[in-house]
Amino acid sequence: MPHTPAHGVPVRGGHPVHEEAGRPGPERYGPATGTLPVVPGPRRAPAAGTPAPPTAPAPAPVADGGEDGAGRSGKGKALTGIAAAAVTTCLAIVVAGQVADREEGVPAVRAAQQPAERASEDASASRSVERAAPSSPPPATRAPAPTYEQLMTRQFPIDPKLTGSGEFETVPGTDRAPGRGQKHRYRVDVEKGIGLDAALFARAVQQTLNDKRSWAGEGAMTFERISSGEADFVVTLASPGITAKWCAKSGLDTTVDNVSCDSASTERVMINAFRWAQGSETFGPKAMHAYRQMLINHEVGHRLGHNHVSCRTPGALAPVMQQQTKSLNIDGITCRPNPWVHPGS
Repeated sequence: MPHTPAHGVPVRGGHPVHEEAGRPGPERYGPATGTLPVVPGPRRAPAAGTPAPPTAPAPAPVADGGEDGAGRSGKGKALTGIAAAAVTTCLAIVVAGQVADREEGVPAVRAAQQPAERASEDASASRSVERAAPSSPPPATRAPAPTYEQLMTRQFPIDPKLTGSGEFETVPGTDRAPGRGQKHRYRVDVEKGIGLDAALFARAVQQTLNDKRSWAGEGAMTFERISSGEADFVVTLASPGITAKWCAKSGLDTTVDNVSCDSASTERVMINAFRWAQGSETFGPKAMHAYRQMLINHEVGHRLGHNHVSCRTPGALAPVMQQQTKSLNIDGITCRPNPWVHPGS
């Protein structure tokens, strides 16, 4: 006898339908596999610059073929989900490993670069030190050039027996007569090769002759140095041997005491370079300036017409026309050295 639906299990399509507790049958989820589906863990964000992992392809759609197709579709969906989860998990692991490797590699790379960078910095510092200019001592302060007065106090080296070339050179330039009275034009010649300062000598002649204590002191005359044209006389600085030759032309012997002279038969007033450079014992090395002034005044005095005069008062200043280079004691009367015509002026 056929069963009635009131007392049996409803049948649909030849299969019993379970409605216990209102739950559908197991067919809705596919056959039991004995394992739970793998759920992927949280994905770690990739590090900056890391390429995004490839996206898993979506599962292909399954055609719905009724109750039998629904069962097969459910099983396929479950398998597809499991495969997708597995792929996602593997990708997450791979990406995490890559990120970890990248993050772990950064300190290593930095550690490897730091010595090179430090070496580069050290080398750069070393190069900068090597290229730095070495500190040099401050330049030595140049001593000021000696003044005319200082030069006139110095002695200069020269051979007392020197005989030079005998060639003369005129000191260039002019020095105008500064005073009144009769003007005397003179030239200054210096023998070549004797090693003495020609400009210093020319200046000494001009300043000495025009000093108020000299021949121009009373205003009766004045002296002007020229270097061209006609001169009244020529003040000449020459070696001892050449001085002797020019003085001999006027009958004077200067070799005995190596002295100077006015060679009256010529245009030259001869100043012995040895005496100009070294002075005399009567004045001493500390009075070189005064001795040179006396030497100029004495020999030019002869050219102006004055003869020798000796001191007559013991202890007095010797007359400028006394032969002071030879001695300050004449006939037992000793006087003091004096370079001037008018020493009290």
